[in-house]
Formats: sequence, C-alpha cells, structure tokens
Amino acid sequence: MLREFADRGSVTSAARALHCTPSAVSQQLRALQAEVGLALTEPAGRGLRLTDAGRALVARADDVLAALDRAEAELDTYRSEPRGRVRVAIFPSAALMLLPGLLHRLTEFPALDVDVRDVDMTPAEVPALIADFDIVVTHRDEHAEQLPTDRLEIVHLLREPLDVALPPGHRLAGQEKVRLTELAGERWLGVNVGFPVDDVLRSLSVRTGVPARPVHRINDFRVIEALVLAGHGVALLPRYTMSPAVVSRPLAGLRAARHIEAVLRTGTSTRPAVTKVLEALHAEAASLSEG
Repeated sequence: MLREFADRGSVTSAARALHCTPSAVSQQLRALQAEVGLALTEPAGRGLRLTDAGRALVARADDVLAALDRAEAELDTYRSEPRGRVRVAIFPSAALMLLPGLLHRLTEFPALDVDVRDVDMTPAEVPALIADFDIVVTHRDEHAEQLPTDRLEIVHLLREPLDVALPPGHRLAGQEKVRLTELAGERWLGVNVGFPVDDVLRSLSVRTGVPARPVHRINDFRVIEALVLAGHGVALLPRYTMSPAVVSRPLAGLRAARHIEAVLRTGTSTRPAVTKVLEALHAEAASLSEG
C-alpha cells in the first residue's frame, strides 16, 4: 500500500488501484508507521505526502516486491516444468531392469535431478522409506494384500512373471513348461523370508502340496543364477531380469508373478518433477513387458 500511495500520489488513487476503501489504506499506512516506529507520511494541504523515511522505505519496498515476484516466477517453473530433486528408492533387481532406461529417458530434462538409492526392501518396510524418498519402487506377491492407501498412493508399473531356473542339461530343460510336481525332491535356491519371491514359492508349495524349501537363501539373483548354472539347485526367478545363460521355463497350470509398484506419499505426484519420473518409469516398464 505504501508503494501504491507513492506511485499514485493520494490515498484515494491508491485505494482505487487496490480495490479497497480509502479508510482501509489510511489504516494500513498508520499500522505500518507504528510497526517501523517512524513517521512515513505527513500532511500536505488536504492530502498526505511521504516523509524522507517514507521515501527510503518505498525504495526498499521496490526491492522486496521485486524479489517476491522473482520467487513467485521461479515457483511457477516448478509448478509447470520438471525440475528439482526427486529421491527414488528402488529394490536391486528392479534397478537392474528399469534404471538404465529410466535415466536415459530423463536426460532430456537437465533441470531434473534424480537421486537413486538401491534398497533391498520387504513390503513391510516400504511405509518407513516414504519418510526419506519421494518414490519407492517396491514389489509384492500378486496374491498378497496391497499396502494401505489411506496415506499412500500406489502406482502399478509391471506384472513380472516368475519362471523356474534350471541348470543346463537338466532333465526338464527340454520341456516348454514345467509342473511343480515334476520338481519334487529338487534342491531349491531361494531368497530370504519376507521377500516377495519367497512368498510366491511358499504359496505355490501350499497350493500344490509339493515341498519347495530352499537349502540356501541368497537375495542377490545373480548369485542364485551362478549357483543354478553350476548345478547346485533350481530356483524361482523373475523373467525379465534372468540371464539368458540360465534355462528358464514357465510353470504349467499355475500363475506365479510379482507386482512391481511405485509408492508415494499422497499428493507427491502433483509435483511436475515427480510426475515426469513416474511417466518415465511407466514407459520403461511398458517397453519391457512389450518386448
């Protein structure tokens, strides 16, 4: 109001420009004078004029309001363009599958800074990770309950089938599909309890009555593949990340898969930067499933 008064020369003109009453302008100018402890206006005929202190404050007001305009303009770019930092947590096998392509897709947005961490997570650990990350890429057995959505947003990315990994030369390697009953008595290689692939293997065992208890539990799929290739057992592994050196066969008569999802705190996806990362994740996941 002080700047409008200085620009327009009278309380009435300032009030007209600000769409308020002259008394409201006068009241705000008096309140400002009380706050700074100096007279900012003085009588001049039937109106008011600025004092030296008033003119000094108007000059600084121009600086302050210009800075606010610049701040608002910068915030507008964050509202309309993908820029700023997006923190992503992703479990290792999804990082192997999605991360190279995801980062390539985001190179066209130089103002977008993606900070990625690989985290070997169980579904139960996801809500705590939301406190430190904007997007958490997680996985779960397709028969398991989804995370509660009262404070979280769940975005489906990909359904990845789980296939049986067999050593080269295995007696079942020549078949197109393998029944779980045909694997009775095999040495199984699995992941730690609580992780989705183990959940799938246990649920398959319950549904078929065929025991499939891992003799070794290793979370690194590349190590499991090496053990399979060396003839130390069979395993249930994700289809899209499995090495072509391993003999991979789908299960016959059973659906076995994990769902890969992006989890966010409610409202986070409204940020253009987060939206762009989600779009890139969707596109990369789609390219994998189509391929």
